[in-house]
Amino acid sequence: SFSRTIYVGHRPCPDTEAFIPSKFCDNRIVSSKYTVWNFLPKNLFEQFRRIANFYFLIIFLVQVIVDTPTSPVTSGLPLFFVITVTAIKQGYEDWLRHKADKEVNKYPVTVLEDGRSVKKESEKIKVGDVVEVVEDETFPCDLILLQSSREDGTCFVTTASLDGESNHKTHYTVPDTEKDLQALTATIECEQPQPDLYKHNLPFLSLGPENLLLKGATLKNTKKIYGVAVYTGMETKMALNYQGKSQKRSAVEKSINAFLLVYLCILISKAVVCTTLKYVWQSKEGQDEPWYNQKTQKEKDSNMYLKMFTDFLSFMVLFNFIIPVSMYVTVEMQKFLGSFFITWDKDFFDPEIQEGALVNTSDLNEELGQVEYVFTDKTGTLTQNNMEFIECCIDGFQYRYRDTQSELDGFTVTDGPVNKLQQKKEELFLRALCLCHTVQVKEAGSEVLADQVDGIDGLLLQPEEERGFIASSPDEIALVKGAMKYGFTFLGLESKSMKIKNRQNDIEEYKLLHVLNFDPVRRRMSVIVQTTSGETLLFCKGADSSIFPRVRPEEVDRIRMHVERNATEGYRTLCVAYKQLSAEEYAMADTGLREARLALQDREEKLMAMYNQVEMGMSLIGATAVEDRLQEEAAETMEALQGAGMKVWVLTGDKMETAKSTCYACRLFQRGTELLELTVRTLEDERLKRDEKLHELLQEYHRKAVQDAPPVKAGVTRSWSTANQDYGFIIDGATLSLVMNPPRDADASQYKSLFLQICQNCTAVLCCRMAPLQKAQIVKMVKNSKGSPITLSIGDGANDVSMILEAHVGIGIKGKEGRQAVRNSDYAVPKLKHLKKLLLAHGHLYYVRIAHLVQYFFYKNLCFILPQFLYQFFCGYSQQPLYDAAYLTMYNICFTSMPILAYSLLEQHTSIEILLDNAALYREIANNAMLRWHPFLYWTVLGIFQGLMFFFGVRFLFSNPALQDNGQVFGNWSYGTIVFTVLVFTVTLKLALDTRHWTWINHFVIWGSLAFYVFFSFFWGGIIWPFLKQQRLYFVFANMLSSVSAWLVIIILILLSLLPEILLVVLRKPRGPHSRQVYFSLPFPLLSLNSSFLPYPSYFLIFSLIYILFCSSFILHHVLTRCDVTQSQPITRYLKLYSYVKQWLVSLLVAGLH
Repeated sequence: SFSRTIYVGHRPCPDTEAFIPSKFCDNRIVSSKYTVWNFLPKNLFEQFRRIANFYFLIIFLVQVIVDTPTSPVTSGLPLFFVITVTAIKQGYEDWLRHKADKEVNKYPVTVLEDGRSVKKESEKIKVGDVVEVVEDETFPCDLILLQSSREDGTCFVTTASLDGESNHKTHYTVPDTEKDLQALTATIECEQPQPDLYKHNLPFLSLGPENLLLKGATLKNTKKIYGVAVYTGMETKMALNYQGKSQKRSAVEKSINAFLLVYLCILISKAVVCTTLKYVWQSKEGQDEPWYNQKTQKEKDSNMYLKMFTDFLSFMVLFNFIIPVSMYVTVEMQKFLGSFFITWDKDFFDPEIQEGALVNTSDLNEELGQVEYVFTDKTGTLTQNNMEFIECCIDGFQYRYRDTQSELDGFTVTDGPVNKLQQKKEELFLRALCLCHTVQVKEAGSEVLADQVDGIDGLLLQPEEERGFIASSPDEIALVKGAMKYGFTFLGLESKSMKIKNRQNDIEEYKLLHVLNFDPVRRRMSVIVQTTSGETLLFCKGADSSIFPRVRPEEVDRIRMHVERNATEGYRTLCVAYKQLSAEEYAMADTGLREARLALQDREEKLMAMYNQVEMGMSLIGATAVEDRLQEEAAETMEALQGAGMKVWVLTGDKMETAKSTCYACRLFQRGTELLELTVRTLEDERLKRDEKLHELLQEYHRKAVQDAPPVKAGVTRSWSTANQDYGFIIDGATLSLVMNPPRDADASQYKSLFLQICQNCTAVLCCRMAPLQKAQIVKMVKNSKGSPITLSIGDGANDVSMILEAHVGIGIKGKEGRQAVRNSDYAVPKLKHLKKLLLAHGHLYYVRIAHLVQYFFYKNLCFILPQFLYQFFCGYSQQPLYDAAYLTMYNICFTSMPILAYSLLEQHTSIEILLDNAALYREIANNAMLRWHPFLYWTVLGIFQGLMFFFGVRFLFSNPALQDNGQVFGNWSYGTIVFTVLVFTVTLKLALDTRHWTWINHFVIWGSLAFYVFFSFFWGGIIWPFLKQQRLYFVFANMLSSVSAWLVIIILILLSLLPEILLVVLRKPRGPHSRQVYFSLPFPLLSLNSSFLPYPSYFLIFSLIYILFCSSFILHHVLTRCDVTQSQPITRYLKLYSYVKQWLVSLLVAGLH
């Protein structure tokens, strides 16, 4: 409904009875999420929506309320750490948004008030204010153009920040407006704010989008304009079009949640088992109430079921560390810090724009290593969007500027025109190129640099005549420059007068009567001009499919062959036609066009009908070929992506022939590729309706590409990576609409299913004549297909934003102007060629790192809690902790967190050069290979084995009652400390075994963490802390290390726990064709071995550990044989065990060396 009334300059009309000022929103822009007041509650609410955070909050509250065996600090401190770090990160990001908002809102603007120019802050503009904007300034709100410094009442703007288009657009002032704005009294009635950039209706004025200047656009080539504010702040079209990015979740996060549920089940089952066995054990006589621990009256009166529930909660608290809450903060830190490696990569720096890569979303780093489908735009992404005039065809003659020869379709070759008639057609064609456009000339020395043109027919242009061109399309500039090469120069438009300089250097002047603007439906544009002699001419240029039906068939035959050949060579083609209008014809056309433009209803339809009527019966003069060059290394990049097993789909608005030749040039289609075409042309059949023909073709292509395809080889991770490499699929927008929205009697799901299956079995897919919405539909269809493949969209313009937002990962190409795609993307790179390294190197490494991080966290927490669970079988299920509270708290925060964080940031299991040279390595991690149930089961079994080894190995030691020289026995805290020491050293050394790429940081955090654990244990147990009610570890650690037996069991248990890994490494052969050519740096400085000498780089570390074992066993053997306690049975057993292990390891070492 048209319910917005605006008074220009806040002055009511004289006939208005009562002036009641309307209330509109102010001009503030708010993109931030939090304020100072709501940050804490809002952020906490969002964080506790995460299952893991909410779970640990419940555990913490249980520890506070219920009498549990562990302190609330053990779960409260890690939770507080996670919440605080995440809140700081999100608060910082929102502060940056506040900062950006403030820059926009405080920007100074000029407003007319009482005839004076007043400086204001942008946020203080109100609806109805008359705003002054000067050249190169951006419009602070949506304005209706009232006055321009240009004589013709126009102004030029660029809307790069809105729609990504860097070209200049023409806007017009309101017709018949009072020149003195101070005396202007006017009312505007318009519709309520709506987000459509290209639609604006004012019912009582014949105004449209050409009169509306949008916030965010920039004034160009116009010194000054005045406009009235109609939409401000969050009601501007730019603000309404701002689409906050939906939260994209990576496949890794989904795997974490699945693994979390498994471990939650393990936790609950452990608590249930212990609670049940506790009451089974207590049901035996004398166990529930022994003589030394009589129950109080309160305990006797308590409800048994309530006590069972309390015990269940206590066991849950005791075992809750199996759920790794610190993993979430480590993953967050890994993603945030890891994203800097993309930003810092010097290979991504582009000297032309002086910028490198940009990371807008760090949450999707690992998704870069899982991409299965790549959707790419063509113009500006695969190609440079830098047009160059190549050749033209005039009446069957081909003209190339490079060799200036003219040939008549291969029959004759001459140095010039065949006759004078041909020469006249040449000049008519060149005049059409000089007149049929919306190009503006800007003098040299201004902002737009002049185009240096050397040599037109041997004549050098004078410096003062050098000019730069600005236009709404790069094609138009290329054509004007092309005409200059052949001697016709466009000098500019002044007061509806167009001037050109011909070959004889004479100035020709034409009066511009009408411009019939280009639109994507007509796919052509026209101008009507009048010569000085009074002739009225119409010049038209457009796509061949749009021009050919409007000219004589015999003229088409002479041109068609050139157009088709140019299209197959990858050139953009336009046909040029003209028509001489009689006085009567022009009068009718003039009247019809003016009436249509002033129509208050159905204006667009009436204009379209008038355009079609005027543009009939033209004469075809010729055609042009303009080249849009391929991006640097575009073909090599596409080839590498296909070699990595990715399916590449090209989604473009261009016509099929041009897009197809680009696909061939990019090697997406090979010469042997069989193309399956599903376009309007292939649907034309006299026998069948279009939907019937569509179904028939879909069935035929499905049989060919899917049913008759050879079976997939075993072991290939993606069905399309080796099979069916011979097919390419082509579809256009009109046919896609039929597939997506078939007739009512057709089965929509069947059409989509057939279409999708055909596409999935083709090497590459080309979708031409696509609307932006259709691009997003295609991405969404593939994204939601069976298996939920990971999709990536890459583009450079605003028409690509919808598919960039729809895909799992969106990549924006940075251009010289127009950053809409970049702002809405997850990652931005300067050139298409950078996509190769981004995916094959960075993506591969990010995925391997974070997958190892996730599996390692679950593994080390299982090792941590399993001994605690086993301990309950030996302490009467009394919920007695095995570890001290300090160890429980510090295990995940300090002792084991830094090594895995460093690993997840720095690990390179394969060098970047190898990853880039061998794209097939990308397939090895496809389909979330490292986070599937098989590797998860392996890590879980390894954790169970090591947990059992820790607990029962130490219990085997404790079978000796006297472990110290003075004959004293160890207590339960010594037992737990020995288990914990073996645990910390084992899981850290396990990570050291897995590390392939060693840096000083890895050495520092791995060996530093172990040293810190030893130092902390001495420090924590060596001082009496006044704030502790009970100090369980007082001198326990130092006392433990005074026992030779404790040293012995710690060393042997660490080595035996790592033995399965060592055996796997020794017995497993390197896999893959490239494994023996990979160079690794070993975990010792100044040492680096080629893996062709050692099949696995960790051999050196393994042999070193075995050597240390021999030395330690030799020393301990001699120490123990000289101790008085060696006659005890446990020590004798240990000495025998050592001799067996030593002999076995010697034979293993010899076998390994062989």
